Amino acid sequence: MQITGAVLEEVGRPSPFAGSRPLSVGPLQLDDPGEGEILVRIEAAGICHSDLSVVDGSRPRTTPMLLGHEAAGIVERLGPHVDDLAQGDRVVMTFLPRCGRCPGCATGGRLPCTVGTAANSAGELLGHGRRLHRDGLPVAHHLGVSAFADHAVVSRRSVVRVEPDVPAEVAALLGCAVLTGGGAVLNASRPASGSPVLVVGLGGVGMATLLVAQALGHPVIGVDAVATKLTTARALGAVATYTPAELPEQRVTAPTVVEAAGHPRAFETAVAATAPGGTTVTVGLPAPAARAEISPLLLTAEARTIVGSYLGSSLPSRDIPVYADLWRQGRLPVEKLVSHRVRLNQLNEAMDALAGGAVLRQLVVFPTPTEGAP
Repeated sequence: MQITGAVLEEVGRPSPFAGSRPLSVGPLQLDDPGEGEILVRIEAAGICHSDLSVVDGSRPRTTPMLLGHEAAGIVERLGPHVDDLAQGDRVVMTFLPRCGRCPGCATGGRLPCTVGTAANSAGELLGHGRRLHRDGLPVAHHLGVSAFADHAVVSRRSVVRVEPDVPAEVAALLGCAVLTGGGAVLNASRPASGSPVLVVGLGGVGMATLLVAQALGHPVIGVDAVATKLTTARALGAVATYTPAELPEQRVTAPTVVEAAGHPRAFETAVAATAPGGTTVTVGLPAPAARAEISPLLLTAEARTIVGSYLGSSLPSRDIPVYADLWRQGRLPVEKLVSHRVRLNQLNEAMDALAGGAVLRQLVVFPTPTEGAP
């Protein structure tokens, strides 16, 4: 079938992206779903810093590539041997499929799936190969999802069904921002009941950390260099907010600190703000060459722990229903993370806005079939 999608033509074009136009929107051919795959009509897709990292070259990927990895949509067609979903189901799309058989899959979420990681790196689906083509040539998939399009074919193992009462814009953010940020608390650190959590980096993932921590009964301290993000964090319920420079001045520490900025200086700030005996969880994804300086003696003398957490150490099939339930109870207002809504043809400008730190979570919204093209 023919679809419309946003293809990254090459990585590393200069900013502003509104001028260099690394993403081009146009027609592509999408194969029918194969064995163990489904066709999904995309309803909403989040614009994540991981997308920007591919665009600006921080995390190079194969191009041309149809970007987008955080989304929700409606199942329109089932491939062979998919018997636990139905047409019309709403699903959350997640960027790390799990084969269920490799050593990584045996760790309960602590390690990523080896097979899924290899497929993601190759720009393929979990079942191998590519289902996207343009002018007769293959187009790479982004993290097994490629959600910046009106339709996608994905592995059944890349989606989690949610009840229809969970709106698409909420469901989309459960697949990356909430899984990653919330999992830092729910899975990776598991702070003591009522214990405070300090979050360094208040983008979409950091704010999701804040919301989930609060939903689980933890007071949250927010840290960011951008004043407007501190204001937003207080509006979302943070008990206190600071710039990184203010933390040592005020001698602010916490037993659990989550670094969600993906920058080495933010990681250093998070470690320094961790109380003796405490845990630093890092979920940010810095550039591969980035380096940070910490004191090994500090870790030894104060019995501190540093935990790396990819996708929040999550099992999406286990954790997404937990977050959906918290939302349903009114304890996890995920919709408050959405700061802007855009269409496919505004993606280059949306990447500029994300790079400038002026937005929280932007969503690409897709019209229903009766509303016309995106």
